[in-house]
Amino acid sequence: MIDGKDDKARRRRFAVLCEPLRPDLVRFAFWLARDRALAEDVVQEAMLRAWKALDSLDDSGRAKQWMLTIVRREHARTWERKRLEVTNVDSLIDSEADVLATEEDPAISEMREALFRLEDDYREPLLLQVMMGYTTDEIATEMGLSRGAVLTRLFRARQKLRAAMGGPAEEVP
Repeated sequence: MIDGKDDKARRRRFAVLCEPLRPDLVRFAFWLARDRALAEDVVQEAMLRAWKALDSLDDSGRAKQWMLTIVRREHARTWERKRLEVTNVDSLIDSEADVLATEEDPAISEMREALFRLEDDYREPLLLQVMMGYTTDEIATEMGLSRGAVLTRLFRARQKLRAAMGGPAEEVP
């Protein structure tokens, strides 16, 4: 019966720590994959891995970072295993396929490209704040920086994005 109690406690701990994070994990996985179904699959696999490795999580306060790392690694594993489907472009052109005519919103493409052109030191804290809802203190802890350094990087990241998008630069007070 002791095993049953341990199992219930483990299930309870997992539910308390990991289940509330699911919306953030899906949002992060969607940002990585740009495909809702793939994002859901990645999160499902990440949750399974987290369940198996739950005993390795010593600090419950780091559950979110732990889960985000698992999602990121699971997404990478997906692409390691995946064989991309090859499409004959000539046959698409010959058939005048509709897929060739669809266009992504240019503003979204421009923003995505500008984000990817940012150096990692600026892109990472910005994405943690905007996409994942991290506070400045959480970003500082995650990146091993001071709060002031995070604020500076966030400010500079926004300046660089504005400049890349052709907007006015914000002046330092």
